[in-house]
Amino acid sequence: MFKKILIANRGEIACRVIRTAKKLGIATVAVYSDVDRDAMHVREADEAVHIGPAPSNQSYIVIENILAAIRQTGADAVHPGYGFLSENPLFAEALQKEGIIFIGPPVRAVQAMGDKITSKKLAAEAGVSTVPGHMGLIADADEAVRISQSIGYPVMIKASAGGGGKGMRIAWNDAEAREGFQSSKNEARASFGDDRIFIEKFVTDPRHIEIQVLGDQHGTLLYLGERECSIQRRNQKVIEEAPSPFLDAATRKAMGEQAVALSQAVGYFSAGTVEFIVDADRNFYFLEMNTRLQVEHPVTELITGIDLVEQMIRVASGEKLSFGQADVRLNGWAMESRLYAEDPYRNFLPSIGRLTRYRPPVEGPQPDGTIVRNDTGVFEGGEISIYYDPMLAKLCTWGPDRLAAIAAMSVALDNFEVEGIGHNLPFLSAVMRHERFQAGRLTTGFIAEEFPEGFKGVTPNQTEARALAAIATVLHQAVQERAADISGALPNHRRVVGRSWVVSLGEQRFSAQFEPRQEAALVTLDGAQTLSVQTDWLPGRSHARFTVEGIPLGVKVDPVPGNGVRLRLRGIDLVARVRSPRSAELAALMPVKRPPDTSKMLLCPMPGVITAITVTVGEAVEAGQALASVEAMKMENILRSERTGVVKRIAVAVGESLAVDELILEFE
Repeated sequence: MFKKILIANRGEIACRVIRTAKKLGIATVAVYSDVDRDAMHVREADEAVHIGPAPSNQSYIVIENILAAIRQTGADAVHPGYGFLSENPLFAEALQKEGIIFIGPPVRAVQAMGDKITSKKLAAEAGVSTVPGHMGLIADADEAVRISQSIGYPVMIKASAGGGGKGMRIAWNDAEAREGFQSSKNEARASFGDDRIFIEKFVTDPRHIEIQVLGDQHGTLLYLGERECSIQRRNQKVIEEAPSPFLDAATRKAMGEQAVALSQAVGYFSAGTVEFIVDADRNFYFLEMNTRLQVEHPVTELITGIDLVEQMIRVASGEKLSFGQADVRLNGWAMESRLYAEDPYRNFLPSIGRLTRYRPPVEGPQPDGTIVRNDTGVFEGGEISIYYDPMLAKLCTWGPDRLAAIAAMSVALDNFEVEGIGHNLPFLSAVMRHERFQAGRLTTGFIAEEFPEGFKGVTPNQTEARALAAIATVLHQAVQERAADISGALPNHRRVVGRSWVVSLGEQRFSAQFEPRQEAALVTLDGAQTLSVQTDWLPGRSHARFTVEGIPLGVKVDPVPGNGVRLRLRGIDLVARVRSPRSAELAALMPVKRPPDTSKMLLCPMPGVITAITVTVGEAVEAGQALASVEAMKMENILRSERTGVVKRIAVAVGESLAVDELILEFE
């Protein structure tokens, strides 16, 4: 067994590897860039080595910098995590020359499968079903258009060395093929240092289902079931689960056997994933093989009980697998929600800044028999930078069946507090409660189809609205009673607090009558329905557990000026205002403040770097025309005109870093 492992990565995956290494009694070395000096993975490792400036192409993907850290610390093995150098054969070869063990597959497998074009050809030779496409390299945008026309739209334009949704575009016509080709090349070059591109047919209404494989260096290769990864946005996975609600036993077996056959063809060992596109008739086609640990590996661990990182370490040290295919059992159901630093209310644009509050739900077994797990690499008070992937954590739940796992995830999301940056917690909650998701009717187009206008938040139904009105009443009553206690310093001078209120939830109004009780307060709404409300909340707390008519709810609570309180749960995010009847009458007469007119301005929608300005002053532009490009968190975003007009002024230059809502250009 190894004495010391260097983790050539950062964030939650570095912390994940450190956790298993500690369990095995192995010392760990972290590497870090300038902005990661105080990162969690640096704090948790036994040693840490600085490897360069913030951009990953000057630190985390510079092979010589990693090798220098290995020599400095005397590490005898390296775990690459995922992304960065994890599928770079030059890195694996460099480690081999240094006599350092790469905790991953053999170099020949990395070379064969890491290149998406080569892997398609090998898959076909191994008898694996493949998607039609052009596997040769593409010289320029004109050739990309010609190839796309010959395959037939829609097509998927992909980076040969890509992964994680980077360098991928779907094109439905010639213009999108031309534009997508260049954007994919730019992203691939920035993320992987390799801008080769290929094109394949895009299967409509597809599911993205992948098979986890695991092998040792003694000829044993197994498959550990599948993961459903169809809930995606911009080709980036958002929610994963295991097993898939779509596969039957026969299809699972066939996909698993093909995944093993492909792995055997390249002499594979260690953990890896064979990804497939599956159509509505359960026909499946090889997509790619990831010769590394996957982001979503925890759901497989939760249903199999197998620690994949531990097995990777043991296999790399030469041990045989201690179990066979017949020993692999799928137990229950697991969900994974990726918590991203991105604002769902602003079209999921990246968000940076300080985590002023970061309080995950309690991990481990829950009272109802479910399990909560949170793989993370950030902490309260830490900074989220512009330089890396926006993922903050992977929140996972396990239940005896799919609906139990979904219910557990809904509760865990309600109990997860994040403040200071934009994040997608409300969107994840909205997906969990969506009828189509709960029914398992999934495709990779789910988000685009169910949220075509973007995410606008969840509107509470009548039952939820009444529960929130009752909760707001109880909160307000508690605040008022506390204020009266503080102000009533002299005997018999305590202010009398009323019990009749008017609760505003957006456009909805409820009259509320509060009645205290020993076990639970009673709130009567509109003189008709009375709800019992229990809570452990005290003024000042940002989170509370409520039980409304016997139903437990975890609610995020934040005061808002003007007798208001912001309430968040299950994707609902609203401000409730509780007033006396007379104050409510007066409030209804107040004019509504109008937002400023920015219709003639192009504002930067996210913190990022301007990579292109595609118009000039005085130029007439059409609606939908590309105006500028902004790179943020390794993704290139094209900003388009929402109107026709003439460019009056350009306020920035290529290369400038902008904050959210900074002016890029202005129309006449």
